[in-house]
Amino acid sequence: MIGSAIVVGAGITGLSAAEWLRRAGVDVTLIDRVMPDDAAQASYGNGGILARCAIVPVSVPGLLAKAPKMLLDRDSPLFLRWSYLPRLLPWLIPFLHNGSGGRMRAIVKALEPLTTDSVDQHMALSAGTGAERYVATGEYAYLYPDRAAFEGDALAMGLRDAYGFGFEERGRQALADADPELGEAYNFAAVFKDHGWITDPGAYLAALAGHFRKQGGTFRQAEAAEIGNGTVTLADGDSLSADKVVLAAGVWSKALAEKIGHRASMESERGYHLDLQQPSHSPPIPYMVADAKVVVTPMTGALRCAGVVEFGGLEAPPSKGPINLIRRQIRRVYPRLTWQGEAEWMGHRPSTADSLPLLGHAPKAPRVVFAFGSHHIGMTIGPRLGRMAGDIALERLGNTDISPYAADRFDKNGRGGVPQVSVGVG
Repeated sequence: MIGSAIVVGAGITGLSAAEWLRRAGVDVTLIDRVMPDDAAQASYGNGGILARCAIVPVSVPGLLAKAPKMLLDRDSPLFLRWSYLPRLLPWLIPFLHNGSGGRMRAIVKALEPLTTDSVDQHMALSAGTGAERYVATGEYAYLYPDRAAFEGDALAMGLRDAYGFGFEERGRQALADADPELGEAYNFAAVFKDHGWITDPGAYLAALAGHFRKQGGTFRQAEAAEIGNGTVTLADGDSLSADKVVLAAGVWSKALAEKIGHRASMESERGYHLDLQQPSHSPPIPYMVADAKVVVTPMTGALRCAGVVEFGGLEAPPSKGPINLIRRQIRRVYPRLTWQGEAEWMGHRPSTADSLPLLGHAPKAPRVVFAFGSHHIGMTIGPRLGRMAGDIALERLGNTDISPYAADRFDKNGRGGVPQVSVGVG
C-alpha cells in the first residue's frame, strides 16, 4: 500500500486516477496548469460520447491511398497544415504502417477491453459525486446517406459486430419517425444499444473535481516542468515528492516522459467542436455522421457538433476549414435548424502511432505510472484508464494483461508493441 501520490493532468483520465487513489486511502495531489473544467482540457471539448463500440482506429487498411485525395477535398474530415508535415513524418509513417490488416486487428483487440464497459466505469466514478446527473444512457446511431454507404463501411462494422457490439439496421422511415427534422441526406443507420453520453463535459469535470477536493484530495494549479522517480518539479521551481507519480497529462505527457528517458510516439490529433446554444431541435440520441466523421450530441442547453482530424501541432491557432465543415454538415443533418448562440473550440487529442495508450510503470523510473495517449476516445476510456493506473500504482492490477500498452514500447522500434495478426479478429 502506498501513502501518497501525485497525479499530473486533471482531464478525465487524471481525475479518475486521482479519485480512485483517494478512495483507496491515498493522500493525493492533482496537478494541472489549468482547472479541470477549463476549455484548454481535451476532456472539455470532446463529443461527449461514451462510445463502447469505438474500437476501430483512424489508421485502417487503405488510408494511405485515400489520404491525398481526402486532404484536397473541402468536405473531407481530414486536415493537415502542410508546413507541419516534415515534423509529422516520424510519427505519421509508423501510424500508417499500423493501419495494415494484421496490426490494425491487433490494435482493435487491445482497444476492446478499454471501451467495452465505459458506461459502467463512468457510473462507478461519478456515483455520489454530483457528476452522475451528467451521465445519460441510450442508443448511439451511425448515420449513412444510404445502405450502399453503410455497406462500404463493412470492415469497421464487421469488427464491431465480431466483438459483440451488435447493431440494429434502420431505414429512412424509422429514422424519420424518431426524428422528423432529420434531413433527407441521411436515409440509413446502424444503431448500437447500451451506450451513453455526457450532457455537459465541462460541468461533469467540475463536479468530479469538486467532489475530489471536498473529500480531502488536493488540487494545485501549476505547470509540471519535469518528473522524476517519485518527484514532480513545477515551473516555478517548487519540487514535490510522493510514493507514486501518475502521468496523465495528455499530449503534454510526451515531453515529460522524454525527460525520464522514455519515448512517446505521440502527436496532437487536433479536434474541433461547434456548440449551438438553445437549438430549435436536438436528436433523440447522439449521431455519428459517418461520412463526415462528425458527432452530433444533445447536451444541456446546446447541440454539440464535434469531430474531424487535423494535424498541425500544438502551437498553431485553430483553422477555419474544420469549423466550416462542421457548419456545412449540421445543415445536411438538420436543414431547418436555428439556434440562439454558438461557441467554437479546438483542442489537442493525444494520439499515439499505434492508437493505444501508454499504461504502466515506467521502467526507467518505476515510481512513475504512465496513463496517457487515448487519441480520440479519451472521454470514453478515461475512467477505465485512470482506474487501471490507480490499481497499477497500488500494485493490485492482478493478472490483467497490459502488455499492448507498455510504457516503453516506443523506445524499442518507434511503432509500438502491437503484434502482427494475420487472420481473424479475436
